[in-house]
Amino acid sequence: MLPKMARVLKVAAASAAGLFPRLWTPVSTVRTCASLSSHPGAGPVWNLGRLNHVAIAVPDLEKARAFYKNVLGAEVGEPVPLPEHGVSVVFVNLGNTKMELLHPLGSDSPIAGFLKKNKAGGMHHVCIEVDNINVAVMDLKEKKIRILSEEAKIGAHRKPTIFLHPSDCGGVLVELEQA
Repeated sequence: MLPKMARVLKVAAASAAGLFPRLWTPVSTVRTCASLSSHPGAGPVWNLGRLNHVAIAVPDLEKARAFYKNVLGAEVGEPVPLPEHGVSVVFVNLGNTKMELLHPLGSDSPIAGFLKKNKAGGMHHVCIEVDNINVAVMDLKEKKIRILSEEAKIGAHRKPTIFLHPSDCGGVLVELEQA
């Protein structure tokens, strides 16, 4: 079974090379570990966890909140201002994950800039949990993945988070959050 898995991993790595050129490294051996859900690019000291949320930038927070609550019937939280991040957030509980509705707090908010380019709003980032964010940061820096801040910051869930540059992640802004 392992030789077949090695061939599958080599084909997957070759396919991923075109999508994520900065992440591509030749696969010379199969990494064995207790958990097959570990990210193959991660070292043995940190692992990706579950999808925590998908963040959606919205031009009208109350209108978006009402849509998810009244039209779709989702469990929707109250707006929470996060001035340290320049946003107000509302979490929409989807059972197995969440959506984070983002609205700018002021014109210098990063979400204000996003909404200038995307008037109707849209997907802003995905957030994935990691089991050791500090080790993940060191490992990703060694792999030349750009991180948008010098160190982890406390995010909306009051846990350390970092953002990875979209150009290094297939065009997607990726947030990593300590599980």
